Amino acid sequence: QNYLDNFWPDLKAAHELFDSIVQARRERESESQENHGKEYPEHLPVEVLEAGIKSGRYLQGALNVNKHRAQLEAFVRLQGVGCKDSG
Repeated sequence: QNYLDNFWPDLKAAHELFDSIVQARRERESESQENHGKEYPEHLPVEVLEAGIKSGRYLQGALNVNKHRAQLEAFVRLQGVGCKDSG
């Protein structure tokens, strides 16, 4: 803000952009506080997820995303499931 005020006091577009960024940051911080510091709110309570995993309703694994084609290519590697046959 000081930089803009001192060096570009008449550049209205830059001041509007700065104000927009400040507002977006405030909204994000407010949402983060509402979610107890988590970036994204949980979709289901942890207890429900744990019970669902134990019952077999849900599966647990690691999400793998292709860094070169992130929007097109991803898969979940299930825990306890290997690629090799155990026979």
